[in-house]
Amino acid sequence: MTSTAVTTGPAIDATTTAPALEPDLAVPPSPVPFSELLRTRTRSGHGTSSRAGFMADLMRGTCSRDDLVRLLAQYWHVYRALEQAAVGAAAHPVAGAFVTDRLTRLPSLEADLEHLVGPAWRDRLEAVPATIEYVGRLRGAAVSSPTAFVAHHYTRYLGDLSGGQHIGRALRQRYGLPDEATTFFAFDDVPDPTAFKDEYRARLDSLPWGEADEEAVVTEVLHAYDLNTRLLAELDAERGLDAGPDPGAAAGPVAGPDSGAAAGPAAGPDSGAAAGPAAPVASGGAS
Repeated sequence: MTSTAVTTGPAIDATTTAPALEPDLAVPPSPVPFSELLRTRTRSGHGTSSRAGFMADLMRGTCSRDDLVRLLAQYWHVYRALEQAAVGAAAHPVAGAFVTDRLTRLPSLEADLEHLVGPAWRDRLEAVPATIEYVGRLRGAAVSSPTAFVAHHYTRYLGDLSGGQHIGRALRQRYGLPDEATTFFAFDDVPDPTAFKDEYRARLDSLPWGEADEEAVVTEVLHAYDLNTRLLAELDAERGLDAGPDPGAAAGPVAGPDSGAAAGPAAGPDSGAAAGPAAPVASGGAS
């Protein structure tokens, strides 16, 4: 019987390196999630806000109760305007995804003011110029622009969730306040802030926006930090202090939506929170 030779071809060299993929065949790098881009691009802004002298003194216990009332009064105007903006945003296919009753702060803010001041707390709502400007921005851009609304909602609410409980605890310890005077800093409807923030960031990452819209959100977040920082500086000026940043300060209002630092007073929009037209801001109003 005649045997037939089997051709096996050239031997495989185990040391041979596979050729690199051509550029057009290479796997493209994963894009940076928008929530991460937003956090990175705005880090400097919330750093400035968090080191404001007013909040540093408040957290150290060197402010007075009247100083706390002045701060809460400013934020009453800010959050009322933001919650009113949320009424219209709730129906928007994109911005509406961020509106939720679970984050409503205005009723708690009013309850705290009444506890600290009494029934006449509305007489203490005089706004500083920066607050008037802040409210004007919320009644304008945040109402007419979905990107601006999302930017302000993100700035205030995720900042709150990053440290509201810490601030409330510090205020109770430093000023002898009962729980009933610091409900603004508690989120009873958000038992797991970390999970909520993760869901919020996932929502940001799924936004159907292009680069121009994302850039608009970044720009507006930085503007919100600037407005908040100037608001705190004007409260310091009322106390006769130079309101420069304090590098060793505890984080204050808007410590950074994605930071682990203490966030400051904030009450974001809520679809059912504020009803009716906006009341004029005290001392001249903001429109």
